[in-house]
Amino acid sequence: MQQLIHRIWYHHHWAKWLLLPLSWLFGLVAMLRRNLFRLGVKSAHTVPVPVIVVGNITAGGSGKTPTVIYLIELLRQQGYTPGVISRGYGVDIQDCQVVYTGAKATDVGDEPAMIVARTQVPMVVGPKRVAAAYKLLAQFDVDVIISDDGLQHYPLARDIEIALVDGERRYGNRCLIPAGPLREGLWRLNSVDFVINNGGPVHHGEVLMSLTPAPLMPVTNSLVEPLTEGQPLVAMAAIGNPQRFFNTLTQLGYQLARTVEFNDHHVFSASELHALSHDNPLVMTEKDAVKCRDFAQSHWWYLPVNAKLTPEFDHAFLSQLKQVAQTKKGLSHGI
Repeated sequence: MQQLIHRIWYHHHWAKWLLLPLSWLFGLVAMLRRNLFRLGVKSAHTVPVPVIVVGNITAGGSGKTPTVIYLIELLRQQGYTPGVISRGYGVDIQDCQVVYTGAKATDVGDEPAMIVARTQVPMVVGPKRVAAAYKLLAQFDVDVIISDDGLQHYPLARDIEIALVDGERRYGNRCLIPAGPLREGLWRLNSVDFVINNGGPVHHGEVLMSLTPAPLMPVTNSLVEPLTEGQPLVAMAAIGNPQRFFNTLTQLGYQLARTVEFNDHHVFSASELHALSHDNPLVMTEKDAVKCRDFAQSHWWYLPVNAKLTPEFDHAFLSQLKQVAQTKKGLSHGI
């Protein structure tokens, strides 16, 4: 199914025309919902610290998680104490809950589990981001909130909006869901503060982000079987754009005996991955690795990646955040 959707969205498959009426309905419902907030019929909740939303206008992955991790580290370097909120996609979360180090992806979602494992940042997941934000503020001493995704979650007021775009796939056929990948029209990008292009080439007004791979790391913490140079690998990925991951491995010089794609946020079973790695070492993304640690074998590996953005972005982002923080601090003191 995912391969068919990919052909419809990014390769002008004829089935797009059958789905367009549903896209028009989707767009109408989304427009009515936005206007309820714009006209004040529904109100957005403002929290006392700056809120940064990192999202996109397309369905599927575009590099949000590496961007969130980059922002966490950048903010800490500048003396901020950031916290993160997220929906926790792929799992059934009824109420807000704190994501602690070592949390299982099956309980909190793969991306939250990965973010906390990498950064130990205070984090709360839940279906309602406003409630998640207040729980984060109540339980942790944070002075900035990063919302992992949520560009279309209008009940939470935001101070800085960052939209990610996949530099390779961009916006596909430019149709709304389900005929295309768009959650909102391209006009939405005119209202965000930054558009970050993952991988390039960049268009006017976009900020280039590159993902720098680190050496392969073992999925398990126990003794591992060392990789030998030129050894064929089986690569698998359950992310929005698996081919980008496979291409990266090839560019790094790894020999791929087989590549396997799963749906984004796929819940793995030990049996299906053991079958994949029967003859060759298995390599996966860091996001997938957090879902497999309980049953990982000694010849399973993952590829960490680190986001790299421009100094110009850092300066512009931090300058805007400083202004927001000063304004909110003034309001909190009744100025």
